[in-house]
Amino acid sequence: MESIKLSSLLDVIGELFSDEISIAVSNTKEYIYYRPSRRIDLKIKPGDPLKQGTIAYKAIHNKQKVSEFINRDVFGVPYNGMAVPFLHEGKVEGCVTAIYPSLTEGKSVVTVKTNDSWIPVPFSEVVLLEAKDKKTHVYTERNIGTHKHSLQEFEYSLPKESFIRCHRSYIVNVNHIKEIFPDSHSTFVLSMANGEKVPVSQSYSSYFRKLLGF
Repeated sequence: MESIKLSSLLDVIGELFSDEISIAVSNTKEYIYYRPSRRIDLKIKPGDPLKQGTIAYKAIHNKQKVSEFINRDVFGVPYNGMAVPFLHEGKVEGCVTAIYPSLTEGKSVVTVKTNDSWIPVPFSEVVLLEAKDKKTHVYTERNIGTHKHSLQEFEYSLPKESFIRCHRSYIVNVNHIKEIFPDSHSTFVLSMANGEKVPVSQSYSSYFRKLLGF
């Protein structure tokens, strides 16, 4: 049998995991493979050095499995993860890391900025979030406001049972989707409860369909 390319093998192994989990592989100094998930992406690239404070760094230097929460100071976003070192003849040669979204912080509202005030909006009333003009715009059925957090940060704080990233510029609340239409320019177009039309891009379509079950 022909030799198997390592990256191809790791991609196949990655498919065995949930869409919630990112996979990283490193040697003792740098990352050699990274497969982001739909829910969390630490923007790691092959060749990036291991950062002190990451669970991969700790697993390699402690020569044992590490499982813990890492705050946003390391990669800019918080995450939970498990890192397991692999050894050859008793010597650590690298590490495999599974990266999970962090749990929500227990908040139940998004506080948005309007022209003259701040409005706390319950999660259930948020229809969608859009990244536009270097701001995140939060839409409800009655109001539109802005927030300082990026869409990526919102992915880790909004309850995942209700909110889905469907495009690089959009997160939607599935409870406010009225209809789903096929579209020639994107995979689907969502008709939202507030009258907005939101595209589902090709890169998110499989994940979107899987979560909504169609």
